[in-house]
Amino acid sequence: MRYLPALVSLLFVAVIFWIILPDPLFDDPLSTVVYDRSGELLGARVAEDGQWRFPVSDSIPGKYKQALILYEDRYFYFHPGINPASMARALYRNIREGKVVNGGSTITMQVMRMARNNRDRNVLQKLIESLLAIRFELSATKEEILLCYASNAPFGGNVVGLEAASWRYFGTEPTNLSWAESSLLAVLPNAPSLIHPGRNRDLLKQKRDRLLIKLYKSGSVDSLTCALARKEPLPRRPFPLPDHAGHITDYFMTHQPGARHNTTLKADLQSRAGEVARGHSRVLSQNEVHNLACLVMEVETGDVLAYIGNTMSDDGNTHGNHVDVIRAPRSTGSILKPLLFAGMMDRGLLLPGSLLPDVPVQYDGYSPKNFNRGYEGAVPAYQALERSLNVPSVFMLKRFGVEPFLNLLENLGFTTFPYSQEHYGLSLILGGAEATLWELAGVYGTLARLLNHYNETDGNYFNTDLHMPHLLDDGSGDWIPENPLEQGVISAGSVYLTFESMVRVNRPEEISLWYLMDSSSPIAWKTGTSFGFRDAWAIGITPEYLVAVWAGNADGEGRPGLTGLLAAAPVMFDLFDLLPGTTWFDKPADELSKAVVCSKSGYLAGIHCPSTDTVEVFSGGMNTRVCPYHRLVHLTHNGAFRVNSSCVKISDMKSEPWFVLPPLMEWYYKKKDPSYRVLPPVMEGCDHEEKGDMEIVYPLTGSMVVIPVELDGSKGKMVMEVAHRSAETEIYWHVNDRFIGTTHQYHRLAIDLEPGRHHLTVVDNRGNSASVDFRVLDKTTNE
Repeated sequence: MRYLPALVSLLFVAVIFWIILPDPLFDDPLSTVVYDRSGELLGARVAEDGQWRFPVSDSIPGKYKQALILYEDRYFYFHPGINPASMARALYRNIREGKVVNGGSTITMQVMRMARNNRDRNVLQKLIESLLAIRFELSATKEEILLCYASNAPFGGNVVGLEAASWRYFGTEPTNLSWAESSLLAVLPNAPSLIHPGRNRDLLKQKRDRLLIKLYKSGSVDSLTCALARKEPLPRRPFPLPDHAGHITDYFMTHQPGARHNTTLKADLQSRAGEVARGHSRVLSQNEVHNLACLVMEVETGDVLAYIGNTMSDDGNTHGNHVDVIRAPRSTGSILKPLLFAGMMDRGLLLPGSLLPDVPVQYDGYSPKNFNRGYEGAVPAYQALERSLNVPSVFMLKRFGVEPFLNLLENLGFTTFPYSQEHYGLSLILGGAEATLWELAGVYGTLARLLNHYNETDGNYFNTDLHMPHLLDDGSGDWIPENPLEQGVISAGSVYLTFESMVRVNRPEEISLWYLMDSSSPIAWKTGTSFGFRDAWAIGITPEYLVAVWAGNADGEGRPGLTGLLAAAPVMFDLFDLLPGTTWFDKPADELSKAVVCSKSGYLAGIHCPSTDTVEVFSGGMNTRVCPYHRLVHLTHNGAFRVNSSCVKISDMKSEPWFVLPPLMEWYYKKKDPSYRVLPPVMEGCDHEEKGDMEIVYPLTGSMVVIPVELDGSKGKMVMEVAHRSAETEIYWHVNDRFIGTTHQYHRLAIDLEPGRHHLTVVDNRGNSASVDFRVLDKTTNE
């Protein structure tokens, strides 16, 4: 028992010895640094205390390690943290010189001094550092100790650590340092003030050169390398750190500061994409369009390869260029139309070539207009998508349903549509909602992955295919639905047919821009323009890559000519030119069927369709309606009149299938298609039981009308118009049950109306009628 106190004391000392090491050893704030997928520095932000202090690296370059050990602690790998011989030698020299000329500290002891904030050098502090150094050696490897030193050594000014010093003084990463540069950084922590330009630079060069000579004598370098290294000049001034991904770096500085972020970006592509964006931005700025954002993504993984959150202005003004537009919600314009097109086919509501109405229409006070303000009567669905026609798109959304479409968007991964269907209404498909470029890229990338994997996995769908882009190499950014997929959120067949339509994008009025499509690789692409020319979108997809672009002003200012085709699409195609050649999507044959469709209408062929085509459609589309526009018409033998059994014997009739559009669709359609045959008039004396030969073109039901002012300042008149199948028909016009006139052949009538509610009724000479209610506003305009 007499040894117990001694044992307890020894145990107490041992415990104290073990716990005296600071934990963590260094808690100084760190810089936020961002790297590409191969470890190349893309950008950095200074630490909270104003120091350039990078997070600890995982290795030290060989040249720097040799130079450091030879200069600071040649017996580093052999001592337990302290070197008694070096300390005795330093003590002897200091006594002989009468001042401190040598510290005798090992690298491990210097790490302890830095960890304790470089306290005053005296015997007590030296003893404490020695004790801590021995303790540190017991729990850390020699390589870890070197990493601690290299990451926390002062290199002059506000530069701390080897990696920050390498970039600040030589503009490169530590692995690229020459022998002269490595030697300079090895001696610099011993006298960090010497790095300042114009201050003792000769002394600093002498220290470096002496170390180079030592490296030569130790056999680390040959004589020629040593001689050439000694001729290298010292750095004149600090280099600015790379800033190739400024908005990404700022994002991490805000959300995850003081850390090393290894991204999926490719430095070379990021740099070249930035050059492309800046070149286009200079052109756009001539139209006072100052902001441009681009994202390049690998489809298979969702990895982001290039991320240009915004372009910088050349005129010194900010113009909101600090805003990361990729993550900023903006009005979608027409960029969601392909998703509706695919959804319609997926639900069996549409075939790709089905005719859609393109006429003036009003839905509960909402009257959509095409971009060119014109109408074509009827257009195939794929052409409505290719040409981004608004009126047919609103018709499709009306039939699909706003709420089901919002559900589809949510299931695909969008999070920026939080409101109800009543809030958005039918304007949802024309830009009545907001989305981010990030989520658009994620959703369209999801569609491409679903299609790619469908054939690779024998027709299976996987919830892991549904995710947003990846920016970090750990997969951060995933979005996966809560429930596994029993079937695709949207079918591969519908996606394929949608992409097939998108690859044929062509607008006749903009045919001069076909030079954009000079690539030999097909690209499914779509543009979008928001109301007021505030947002220009373009997105392009291949099986391998996706490129998404937004152009506009961060403050929301619109500019004439700011359209997706003119502002965003050229950037998108130039970015595709930076990528390797691509292929095209494999056909999901199991989800496609051969359908016989009417050549004229694109619907499933009925018994009265005289000409048919066999096309591939999504299998669910086999249940769509039969062609509603072909019917059997009974005519006189010469075809001049329509007849029926009330006036002509059946033997005196001939029957012929006829393509018949509703009057309003017909009124516009026949203007663009001279081959369209209008039905012959009904022969006099025949009972005409058919309805729907007449429709009111203007005004629309529920519309609000502004009466124009004439050039002479007088009050103008309202011009009303009616479409009728028969050119020879007389129409009788009544407003508020008051007869106002008759028209023949050209059914257009001008009338002077007072502000207020009105009721228009038109009746033809066969008793057919049509009516609308409208309102004249109590104001005038010169427009």
